[in-house]
Amino acid sequence: MTLKITAAFAAAFLANAALADGHATGDAAKGEKDFRNCKSCHMIQDDEGNNIVKGGKAGPNLYGLVGRQAGTVEGFRYGKSLVQAGEAGLVWDETEFVVYVKDPKAYLQTYLDDSKAKSKMSFKLKKGGENIWAYLVSVSPDIDTDAAGEADVTN
Repeated sequence: MTLKITAAFAAAFLANAALADGHATGDAAKGEKDFRNCKSCHMIQDDEGNNIVKGGKAGPNLYGLVGRQAGTVEGFRYGKSLVQAGEAGLVWDETEFVVYVKDPKAYLQTYLDDSKAKSKMSFKLKKGGENIWAYLVSVSPDIDTDAAGEADVTN
């Protein structure tokens, strides 16, 4: 299991070069359709309270996820491990998001180097994470990319 996780992280690290231009690699239209798997727990609601996707409240609002520090939506009660990951520097970009949604618990255990780390997100997205990421980018507030390809979110 550790070898699989290590291989996934190595692939994600190497994928950073492919993402250097700051663009999502997935298909936003497919991601919008695939988001149906997410909306049972997550909504996308803008800062004015307008629903982009009406969904559940078991997970945090995913509006503005791009470039956001993990575990920081005000008023949402995150699991301890995700908050720790955010405090340790986890900021959501395509690479981190795609690896995380494949196996949230394993991701946090590896990221935090803590075999006891847990995730409140039990759903595992086997494929299509890059499409959902592209969709989230498409509904995100004012995203600019600098020369290094890092997201600069201004909302």
